[in-house]
Amino acid sequence: MAARVAAGQTNTLPPRSGRSTWDIVRANVFTRINFLLMVLFIMVISTGALFNALFGVLIIFNSIIGMLQELKAKKTLDNLAVISEGKPRVRRDGRPVEIQRDEIVLDDIIEIGPGDQVVVDGEVVEASYLELDESLLTGESDAVDKEPGDELMSGSHVIAGVGAFRATKVGADSYAAQITAEANKFALTKSELQGGINFILKLITWLMVPVAAVTVWGQWTLGEGGWREVVLRISGALVPMVPEGLVLLTSLAFAAGVVRLSQQHVLVQELPAIEGLARVDVVCADKTGTLTENGMKFDRLVLLGAEGEEAVHEVLANLAASDPRPNASMQAVARAWDAPAKPEPWTVRALAPFTSAKKWSGASFDGHGDWVIGAPDVLAAGTSAAAQAEQIGAAGQRVLLLARSDMRVDDGGAPGHLALVALVVLDQRVRPEARDTLAYFEAQDVQVKVISGDNARSVGAVIGKLGLDGQDVVDARTLPSDSGAFADEVEAHHVFGRVTPQQKREMVAALQSKGHQVAMTGDGVNDVLAIKDSDLGVAMGSGAAATRAVAQIVLMDDDFSTLPSVVAEGRRVIGNIERVANFFLTKTLYSILLALFIAVRNFQLPFLPDWQVPFPFMPIHISMVGWFTIGIPACILAMAPNKERARHGFLGRVMRFGIPSAVIISITVFAAYLVVLPAGATPVQELQASTAALMTLLMGGSWVMITTSRPYQWWKIALLLFCVACIVVVYLLPVDPALGYGSACQLGEVGLGAFLAHGGQCFFWLDPTNPAMMGPGILFGLAAILGVEIVWWVDGLVSGKRRKVFALRKNPA
Repeated sequence: MAARVAAGQTNTLPPRSGRSTWDIVRANVFTRINFLLMVLFIMVISTGALFNALFGVLIIFNSIIGMLQELKAKKTLDNLAVISEGKPRVRRDGRPVEIQRDEIVLDDIIEIGPGDQVVVDGEVVEASYLELDESLLTGESDAVDKEPGDELMSGSHVIAGVGAFRATKVGADSYAAQITAEANKFALTKSELQGGINFILKLITWLMVPVAAVTVWGQWTLGEGGWREVVLRISGALVPMVPEGLVLLTSLAFAAGVVRLSQQHVLVQELPAIEGLARVDVVCADKTGTLTENGMKFDRLVLLGAEGEEAVHEVLANLAASDPRPNASMQAVARAWDAPAKPEPWTVRALAPFTSAKKWSGASFDGHGDWVIGAPDVLAAGTSAAAQAEQIGAAGQRVLLLARSDMRVDDGGAPGHLALVALVVLDQRVRPEARDTLAYFEAQDVQVKVISGDNARSVGAVIGKLGLDGQDVVDARTLPSDSGAFADEVEAHHVFGRVTPQQKREMVAALQSKGHQVAMTGDGVNDVLAIKDSDLGVAMGSGAAATRAVAQIVLMDDDFSTLPSVVAEGRRVIGNIERVANFFLTKTLYSILLALFIAVRNFQLPFLPDWQVPFPFMPIHISMVGWFTIGIPACILAMAPNKERARHGFLGRVMRFGIPSAVIISITVFAAYLVVLPAGATPVQELQASTAALMTLLMGGSWVMITTSRPYQWWKIALLLFCVACIVVVYLLPVDPALGYGSACQLGEVGLGAFLAHGGQCFFWLDPTNPAMMGPGILFGLAAILGVEIVWWVDGLVSGKRRKVFALRKNPA
């Protein structure tokens, strides 16, 4: 082993979260947005107007906050993944030991059994009725028998039997490494949300390039105030076009969601799963291990034949002892009789491992016959024993049938003709938290469908204990074969028994065909296919390794009551990102439109007055708009509670509100600027006109913030009042024209006392002392408020969503 480690023949795999530390640093520092802001930052710094370069802080802020949050999420994911992933059993020094997956070396002998995932490629060296599911690799759901010498591919999993294989490909050479690198990346992939944001960024980029070029040309040819002022006005036009906070706050919201869920012992294996959480409207739950506890307890025997109770005990004890990987039912039997009655266990000559498809297992013993144990309504359908088992199961207990067969259990015709011997009754306990969890989903308009392989009446009895309708139970064997009728039945009913693994998969597909967003929860290997095909797969932490491997969400402590928190977190993230997207799309579009209007106005057209206008705003003006109408509220709202179920059509809703709001704001700001700016204006008049136009922009931008924050709660009202108060305070700062403006106002020249007492306009480049200009600016601002308000209400009518101004206490949004 040491030689193989030294030679690098170890199972070194990519980071569990999919990204290395350097990947995260690079993705947060070397971005197009940071590059654009850096170029503009250098341009502004070159003018000496340092206050105007405050937007450059965004470069550092975006990078540091993004890195810290993603690194924290990465560490959390990696730590939880180590706990969650199955530990392979490897033979070391002649005995099996459990190790981490990355401690496997080439030529290791790895033992496998039901529910185990094949973690590296290899060759079978031992096989006892070994059957694998390779559907994740081939798409074929039929079990594949494996014999010594057969090849195993990582990514498959064991559904029956036991065996061992030699590792032939490890690390980057194995198939597992290739699919891990692609499937488990810490990234927003194949998500409606990310697709919408990417479209917004592309749209903005295509609009920015020509508008920026025209703006630079127009302001440069105007040339008023020297090159420094021209550079500042160009930067003032271009800086707000950059959607600097959209990507940052989206990443922060997702990463914070991962960290919050991890604190509740929830492992998010794929980041888009958080988006899926918010959109789920149907939860398909497996009964065993999800609604009931994993462990069962033997209750009693019901004898059916001539064998006495002691003889039946001995048969059951030997059946349990012969099973190398017993399921929960056989474990309960084994606990009741931890050893055969006689000193020597019976010699096994054939085994038939349990599978969810056939619903029974068995063993053939030398001199003691052939025995099977399994579902009574499968092994003895239509008999009085099956009817008796059905009656017992109606109380919520699990019932197994023990029978003697007339042929070896590994025969192709098994189980053959059966002599019924006894019913084995087991108690299964309902999870105490399940009732409240199901009630939560009902209150949130999320349907819960219980899909179980157990007897239908037994499933109904358990569901009845949880407050659901236990009478509306469908035996899946009676479902129609026609896909349309099948889908109708699955949608109409809520509890299903005797469901095969393939039917679970078909039920998920049927619900998806009806337009539902489906989550599937489970813990057994029989749930793998359905979990994989669902929109959101949820596995229990104690479940089969293969189930945990394909699920996007793993409940590490097996606590079904965690699911409401998981769903609520998804809704928080998606709903708040949509709010934030409204902020940034509106801001970017009205900046582009305003720059375009100014550029068109400066062309010498015959129907326009023969004078040109400079761009109204400096970078410090844009920084103020960004702080008080976007940055501060967006950062807080991105992390706020939000219980509204996410809907499809994210991009349409954002565009439907953002585009008309941006058009209204840009038109009112442009009109206000033209109305108040006189021809041949002096520098002071230009500054006063800019101050008035900025008031219009702040009023319109603030109303976007105010409408997007609805429905109001006390903390939202406090946040909005704080932002508005900051704007008012800035406009009330004292003004002393003797200090000069912009680069003429230097701290070292005017003295600290004068700067603190009368330096408001020095920092913010404002002069609100001209009522003749401020009056129209406020009136146009009111027009912008009215326009944005109308857009908000019309958007609600178009989307069919009832608008609420104030949130109810019992259901905050």
